[in-house]
This record gives sequence, C-alpha cells and structure tokens, in this order.
Amino acid sequence: MFAGSLLESEWLIRLGCFAVVLVTMLLWEFAFPLHPRRERRFFHDARNLSILLLDAAVVRLVMPIVPVGLAQIAFVKGWGVMNLVDIPAWAGILTTVVILDLAIYLQHLAFHAIPFFWRLHMVHHSDLEFSATTGVRFHPLEVLVSTGIKLGLVVVLGPPVLGVMLFEILLNASSLFNHTNARLPRSVDRWLRWIIVTPDMHRVHHSAEKPETNSNFGFNLPWWDRLFRTYRDQPAAGHRDMMIGLEHWREGRQLTLGKLLLLPIIGSGGGYSIIGKRDRS
Repeated sequence: MFAGSLLESEWLIRLGCFAVVLVTMLLWEFAFPLHPRRERRFFHDARNLSILLLDAAVVRLVMPIVPVGLAQIAFVKGWGVMNLVDIPAWAGILTTVVILDLAIYLQHLAFHAIPFFWRLHMVHHSDLEFSATTGVRFHPLEVLVSTGIKLGLVVVLGPPVLGVMLFEILLNASSLFNHTNARLPRSVDRWLRWIIVTPDMHRVHHSAEKPETNSNFGFNLPWWDRLFRTYRDQPAAGHRDMMIGLEHWREGRQLTLGKLLLLPIIGSGGGYSIIGKRDRS
C-alpha cells in the first residue's frame, strides 16, 4: 500500500525536491559567486534547462518505465538479489543508495574512458560556466544510457522502492549542489568533502586540463574517488584561475542548443577520453 502510494506521487515529490534545491543553489551562486560569468546568466541557464526538458521528454517517450516503477514490479515478482534475502528495511535502503552511487561513479568513469561515450559526455563538459544548471546539462542519449543502466541494476538487485526513490532525489540534488558556482569556506569544504562531493571537489573535474578532467568522478558520495585513486585535491591553477570547459570548445557560437545536440557527431574528442587519447577526429 505504502509503495503504491509512493509510486503514484513519485514524480511530484522528485520535481518538488529538484525545484527547491535548484532555486536555492541559483540564489547561493548569485549572492556569493566564485568565478565571474562568461555568458549572460539568463541565456546560459535557459539553454541548460532546455536540455533538461528535452532529456525528460525523450526518456518518457523511449523508456516504458522509470527505475522507481521497475523496483515496484521487481518487488511484486520477487526479482533481484535483495528480494531473496531477509534484511531490515533501513539496511535495504542504505545498501541501495550506496550500490547505485557506486554504479554511477563507474558509469561516469566509463563515459570518460570510452571515446564513443565521451563524445556524448562532452556536452556536459563543454559548458564554459560552472553553474548549478551545468548539473543538468547532459545529452539525451547519455541520459538514455544512464537510465538503461539503472533499470538493469534494479532488475538484478531488486532494491526497495523507497531506496531507489531516495537515490534519485539525492543524485539530482547533489548534482545541482556540486556544480554550484559559489564560495565555500575552505575549512568547511575540507571536512564536508568526506561526506559529500562538494563544489570545490567537483570543480576540478571540469578543468580544461586533461589530467584534472579525468579525476573526481563522484557525484554524490566522495569515497569512490579515494578508494579507486581517481581523487585530485585541488586544480593546479587554483579555483579562481582555472579554465573551465574543454580546450577545443571555447566559442559561444559553437555551443548553441542545436550544436550541442549534434556535438557527438560534429565535435572532436580533443584527446580527453582515457582510452584512445590520440583520437582527435
């Protein structure tokens, strides 16, 4: 009964949480910006939010079900490892969040490692700003791949509905938070990045310098980068002076909405992918 009512209101709960976090992050970076903006705020944020709306429409059209809905079906039919063992509800929820977060870390690493996937992921990294709306700027094909991976994991794991829903909310909120262009006191960042990926930690990942781009892959939990030795503490040039974006995509005319959608086809990989670094076609 509870899972069914939760499923019915899932989209509204997620949308409400997303809206509250987005507005909060935009106000924070407006009041205490770290980097001066290269583009006009309205046009930059409108473009990124337009990509988000397109992503949502494509997923709804292509995918017959969302991860939360599939988790409910898995529960009813007894699919997945977690439906075969008797564990406390809290442990199931916690395990779900941790395992799915690890999967997103590995997925992110794969999108940097494999040239084809990197071409999709370039849309995210091509942003010349580091802003809360950068956290929703993903090519529709990348979102489809990511959703497909989550659906596959739900079938294998059989996680609780509440665990999947909580993970989705945390993933969206943390992506907005860790892309925010706002100042965070160094003393606060130093301890907070042991608990969650902070803007300073993730900003390194958006450096145009290739070794820095290929580091700090975590979105929510920061432990995976330390465990798998992909962690980089600070950018070499410092946070205020570092170059955001990609070396070979620096012009605003290259980054219109239409060209961003075509970027995987028309754009050069720029030698950023971990595998096939010599591929500049």
